[in-house]
Amino acid sequence: MRPDPVSSGAFAEALFAPDLPSPEGLTGREETRPQRRFSVYRNNVTVSLVDALASIFATVQNLVGEDFFRAMARLYVAAHPPTSPLLFTYGESFPAFLESFPPAADLPFLADVARVERLWLDAYHAADAAPLDPAALAQIPAEELVNIRFRPQPATRMSRMRHAAGTICRLDRAGMSLEGVNPLLPEAVLVTRPAFDVSIEILPPGGALFFERLLSGHALGDACLAAGEEAADIPALIGLALASGAFAAIDLVQESERP
Repeated sequence: MRPDPVSSGAFAEALFAPDLPSPEGLTGREETRPQRRFSVYRNNVTVSLVDALASIFATVQNLVGEDFFRAMARLYVAAHPPTSPLLFTYGESFPAFLESFPPAADLPFLADVARVERLWLDAYHAADAAPLDPAALAQIPAEELVNIRFRPQPATRMSRMRHAAGTICRLDRAGMSLEGVNPLLPEAVLVTRPAFDVSIEILPPGGALFFERLLSGHALGDACLAAGEEAADIPALIGLALASGAFAAIDLVQESERP
């Protein structure tokens, strides 16, 4: 009599829990040992997921070393099995895992570095869209410029970080030394992909407020007022909004929507 087939739930649970025995009901061809084959398969799956994390969070791995990273990633894989067949979506909770991982407590900036790398990957896989042509602003009457609204590129991401994670990622990805970088300085990052290459911009003072307003659909005038509270260089921020490729189009806020 053939044994009962293995349920998919039991198979998945055992696959990502190395301390569990092979699930009941495994069968193999004659002269084979299904439990041993399952152990090999389980290890191969774990290795492939660890490899994926190492690719996504390459700067994190460079900061802690390959051996430390792979040991840490194995623990993450065991605690957080994938929920999607799309491998590039894996590891979305990895930054939070790093924050609560005691052996990494001496590197408090590590989680923010992972967040920037996750933003980079999300921008890379976002839908394509042509960047805004700066000449489009020339078509707007000068008195109406404060009422224009910027439509973001699908790839654009912005986040405030408690640490210098954007600077660390930029330098590491460029193969440059991190000497002289104070990782404990907070910064805001703008991640864009106007064409094929993802770009990480470190926003100047007032930049976080400025881009938060624009990305949430506020008019340019509102964004400038918000950034002005932090003594921002408004012309430079407008120039960055255009040069970064963070936006795809502009339109005018309707009269009925204006304060």
